[in-house]
Amino acid sequence: MTSDLPNVSPIHLDIPDVDKLAPVTTSTHPPRILLLYGSLRATSYSRLLTLEAERILRHFGAQTRVFDPHGLPLADSVPADHPKVVELRKLSEWSEGQVWCSPERHGNLTAVFKNQIDRLPLESAGIRPTQGRTLAVMQVCARP
Repeated sequence: MTSDLPNVSPIHLDIPDVDKLAPVTTSTHPPRILLLYGSLRATSYSRLLTLEAERILRHFGAQTRVFDPHGLPLADSVPADHPKVVELRKLSEWSEGQVWCSPERHGNLTAVFKNQIDRLPLESAGIRPTQGRTLAVMQVCARP
């Protein structure tokens, strides 16, 4: 171990050790993954890609749920007890990881997808509901 690091506290510069990577507790159930997509079109490529990702996750043993954004009101337009808002929030709380997929629209996410993100609470009882969760992001583009 080198000693010529005057700007680094040695106690914060731990040498990697495989034994330290072991989880403190192990899960007794398969990983729970929520999948969100950002298109309402009947033939939605982001929905199709999301469903394909779900198939792969299930192949690897994950429990999955796909949220259907049809009928989700715009953020701040209805109270938080609206059935679609409650459904999305419960699924988010249930999940341990999430997969987000949106079409590319003018170089950005779609409003449909952004609305889902806006409906996820930033904080609930002092805890961020998305904190510590694994996130995969996919985007569908019409052309390269």
